[in-house]
Amino acid sequence: MNVLVCGGAGYIGSNMTAMLAENGHKAYVYDNLSKGHIEAVVPEAEFIYGDLADYDKLVRVIRDKKIDAVMHFAAFIEVGESVKDPLGYYNNNFCNTHNLLRAMDFMGVNKFVFSSTAATYGMPDEVPIVETLPKEPINPYGESKWAVERMCHFQSQTGRLNYAALRYFNACGAGRNSQLGEDHKPESHLIPLIIQAALGQREDIKIFGTDYNTKDGTCVRDYIHIEDLCSAHLLALEKLSTESEIVFNLGNGNGYTVREVIETVKKVSGKDFKVTETDRRAGDPAVLTADSAKAQTQLGWKPKWTNLEDIVETAWKFHSARPNGYSG
Repeated sequence: MNVLVCGGAGYIGSNMTAMLAENGHKAYVYDNLSKGHIEAVVPEAEFIYGDLADYDKLVRVIRDKKIDAVMHFAAFIEVGESVKDPLGYYNNNFCNTHNLLRAMDFMGVNKFVFSSTAATYGMPDEVPIVETLPKEPINPYGESKWAVERMCHFQSQTGRLNYAALRYFNACGAGRNSQLGEDHKPESHLIPLIIQAALGQREDIKIFGTDYNTKDGTCVRDYIHIEDLCSAHLLALEKLSTESEIVFNLGNGNGYTVREVIETVKKVSGKDFKVTETDRRAGDPAVLTADSAKAQTQLGWKPKWTNLEDIVETAWKFHSARPNGYSG
């Protein structure tokens, strides 16, 4: 298949592009490089500089490259930033996706894999989280992703769109032999933040809240390796040949506390660093873990990276080799 990977120069998009190429697909990376890195685009892919706001260019690319399917990773992802700039998040995450779907519809391309998020669930009353729980986002980021899911749902009812909405938990690690890792500026994800502390790039790592009802008082989260995440996307893409609407959680189902992640980074890196305990952050649930049974049953998907130490080791190899990210 000829696959257009929107946001293919970013963390998840670059790993997805690599996996598409390894599985015999032709990947075309469409990215404006506002968040991504040209260095992360694998040689097997063709890079196209473009913005999702440019409808005419999207139509030309879909036509000229004979695109069969689209994978969409081009989104703003910072919860705190979304609270400060809700209009910016709706514009980029919703309006630009609307533009992309219009271009696909015009060109008759109906296969669409959408990068959604566990943030659509908000503050769930039960864990592990199953797909049927209420969607009650508590920030513009989660709301913008949920709005796209609803748009896809109704478009699929016309018979002109087959889509997969994949709700991630905590994507982490580095793929392609630890060559494709996280490089966000600013960084907000826990594992790379801890690794920065291990590398001496920040004076400490903060634990926000130590009085949660968990085994060590710190928050529990579900960490899924980037290659496991991408393998589910590949299976979902194949499923869209026969299904018009599929929605899956993607997580390991295993939860690790913040303290456990910190200790794992210390073990893998062999480095000690300062840990500062501080107050809870508003809106942080005690536990967020995924029930991914639906994806495993219907896609035949099974995570291979189930040990946190192995996951962290791939991230450590990437960050220690590139302490300043791709630009370094």
